[in-house]
Amino acid sequence: MKVPFVDFHSQVAALRGELDTAFARVLDSGFFILGPEGEAFEKELAAALGAKDAVGVANGTEAIQLALEAIGVAAGDEVITSPLTAAFTGLAIMRTGARPVFADVDAATLNVSPDAVARAVTARTKAILPVHLYGHPCDLDPILELGKARGIAVVEDACQAHGALYRGKTVGAISGLGALSFYPTKNLGGFGDGGAVLVDDAATAARLRELRNGGQTDRYHHETPGINSRLDEIQAAILRVKLVHLAAANERRRQIAKRYHDALTGVVELPQEQPYAKTVYHLFVIRHGKRDALMTALKERGVGTLIHYPIPLHVQPAFAPLAGKRGDFPVAETAAGRILSLPMYPELSDAQVDLVCGAVRDAVRSL
Repeated sequence: MKVPFVDFHSQVAALRGELDTAFARVLDSGFFILGPEGEAFEKELAAALGAKDAVGVANGTEAIQLALEAIGVAAGDEVITSPLTAAFTGLAIMRTGARPVFADVDAATLNVSPDAVARAVTARTKAILPVHLYGHPCDLDPILELGKARGIAVVEDACQAHGALYRGKTVGAISGLGALSFYPTKNLGGFGDGGAVLVDDAATAARLRELRNGGQTDRYHHETPGINSRLDEIQAAILRVKLVHLAAANERRRQIAKRYHDALTGVVELPQEQPYAKTVYHLFVIRHGKRDALMTALKERGVGTLIHYPIPLHVQPAFAPLAGKRGDFPVAETAAGRILSLPMYPELSDAQVDLVCGAVRDAVRSL
């Protein structure tokens, strides 16, 4: 038996009847952009995640970009974030005209370190963008306190953490402004690109709805230089179906994570869930000193793995204008050479998880 890193076939099969009904509903409606499915999804998403409002957009990158633009982030500003994340986090900052400023990560969680964030603040810091990496909540309280004391906005990148809890509150809806991605592999994933911004301020929500639709206040009246970033009706209908199952899917991810922990403690370095967090395991990321060899050995044993993320942002060519170099963020750089993501999705059977665990134990012994 092989275990793929992701299995969309089983996901679709489990929901096929509900999905077919949702597709038919959109086709029968004649609405395909900014219609009733999107409006309903925004309301249902906000209610499910504990926000006052949600604004659907085209993807997670633009969710971050538009959230920052909605609070006035622009050229000349700085936004502090993590160097160990998907490049799109930093690219979204750059699209606003602002400068990403990186802060090193916590060695246990691999989320941005609040102490490092505090050291990175300058007179130009307009916002802090903590990433809830791999589905594990960042330690938000110190960052929120810093932001309040210095007059700096906090925008949560919750693109990998739908439904995760920080001190009992849903991430993305804690700071008042949070970005979500609905890329297909996410805990709440569509069958294409999609995103949303969770927002608690009515005026900011209204501005987001303008910005996502070319800056229009009404048809053909463009008051501000917005972009075209609209969540289409097909994706909204799919996400409405999957939102109903999100809590159960997240619980299954936690069950799989426990099975991994029970079988692999002492074999590889495992993710550490902190007392303040309830993680939703978007990814299950282990660490090992011979990561590349382990990855090869697992492939030979029929287990799919990936690396999230092998190159920290400060040494990516796209961020060369920031003049980053090796050694700037040693915790992130060390982690990037050791991390390996094991299969993690709700449709995994216990037998498949056990096969992965056996393959990991066997592979580690062979290194």
